[in-house]
Amino acid sequence: MPRLFTGLEIPQAIADELSTLRGGLAGARWIDQDNYHITLRFIGDVDHATARDIYLDLWRVKRPLLSLSLGELSFFGGDRPHSLIVKVQPSPDLLELQMDHERIMRRLGLPAETRKFTPHVTLARLRGVSTLAVADYLSLRSFPLQQKFEADSFLVYSSRDSVGGGPYVVEAEYPLGDLAQRAQAS
Repeated sequence: MPRLFTGLEIPQAIADELSTLRGGLAGARWIDQDNYHITLRFIGDVDHATARDIYLDLWRVKRPLLSLSLGELSFFGGDRPHSLIVKVQPSPDLLELQMDHERIMRRLGLPAETRKFTPHVTLARLRGVSTLAVADYLSLRSFPLQQKFEADSFLVYSSRDSVGGGPYVVEAEYPLGDLAQRAQAS
């Protein structure tokens, strides 16, 4: 059974810049820059028939090109930090795309996503890292990244159950925007 999620790819130049933030935080397991992405909808383990239905139904999604902006470094986990992230500005177009994915998964009988959608790029998984250590790390790198890019597609990725943070495999790709928008962005 594949473990699937939908997401947006991070351009190589931005991934290269984000990778310079690696290091300086004991207990961090750094994500390989080839696996940086913005998750739109975690799907989970599904059988092959459901995966096929997901691939087919996602072709119904018709949205414009997405202008995305990376923001500041942050973390998830509150008093027990578990992920070091870079926030992504939640634009209306991004939120609508994510809601399209949620509606499709629900229509296919998958359970609703219980977590609030918080667009981000995960840089590291944290284990046994104190909030003080994370605060120290962030204070040395507290500048906003101010990176912007256009996403011209979204993807379905698969991952292995036993390995969080990759490697991820692109299973399908779906264009955003119409042909004129795509040609203008090139």
